Amino acid sequence: MRRREFISGLTAAAMWPLAARAQQPRTPVVGLLNGVAFEGPYASAIASIRRGLQETGLVEGQDFAIEYRAAGGRYERLPDLAADLVRSHVAVIVAIGASMPALADAASSTPIVFALGSDAVEVGVLNGLNRPEASMTGANFASAGPASERLALLLELRPGAPLVGYLDNSRLSATFEINVENLTTAARLRGRDLVVFDAGTDQEIETAFTQMALQRVRALIISPDPFLTARQEQIIAFAAQTRLATIYPTRGAVMLGGLMSYGAVTNDMYRAAGIYAGRILKGATPAELPIMLPTRFELVINNKTASALRIPVPRRLIARADEIID
Repeated sequence: MRRREFISGLTAAAMWPLAARAQQPRTPVVGLLNGVAFEGPYASAIASIRRGLQETGLVEGQDFAIEYRAAGGRYERLPDLAADLVRSHVAVIVAIGASMPALADAASSTPIVFALGSDAVEVGVLNGLNRPEASMTGANFASAGPASERLALLLELRPGAPLVGYLDNSRLSATFEINVENLTTAARLRGRDLVVFDAGTDQEIETAFTQMALQRVRALIISPDPFLTARQEQIIAFAAQTRLATIYPTRGAVMLGGLMSYGAVTNDMYRAAGIYAGRILKGATPAELPIMLPTRFELVINNKTASALRIPVPRRLIARADEIID
């Protein structure tokens, strides 16, 4: 064999693995976006999303990979994090605990599946629940009921409370304004005044509870804001110190010592979002997948916490509860 032919053969042999690798199909990537973090209270949400993906017959590491982006409570970072996922050419973005309006640009090029605790129509994410968007669908586990229902349940527990506190985070301005307006109206219809406390940092949470004590607020509703959910242990501790009757949006807080919660069974909705992401990976489009609404709500009461706070729980609430923690 001539030297030139020999060298050409070596070159071709060396290049073949590179060419073969280049021809291998890229593993589809699911981008997970959260306004806060993926650990702590959100660990079960991630597990539910992954379970939903697997239920479509896909195997993680073989049929799909996951990239994670979290804003650490700094919601202004969400558009950049979403854009980063788009630049990474993810096949679909699953957004949880995030400000969906921040994903408007990403939705123009990448399918979006959301797991949203605020009303998707009220905050401007969707034009209507019965008109699927071209590139966006998901699980909307808020409805007109839960916030006003939390107020009603709280007033059953504290019927003599003239003031009701509401803790929320104005960093998510669209949801903050809507939540305050809806709850203020509901409180007035029941002859109560709503006192709003805005907290987007640890220090602001502490300041809010100090102000509640000074204003003699005896009953408190906690917003489903992602930052506040991530700080629920801190909130539970302050509520115990100030002997506040407090209702939370999810059962996780009650498992940690919170007094009471009422809301959708959120892990069902996160699992459903994972199923939708899996169906998109297998060729479906968001427009083919109708918006999912919650079908199950649960009331959870921590009887041990009620005893420690010396708050008697009415028998009708005990009878209605889906779970009592003793």
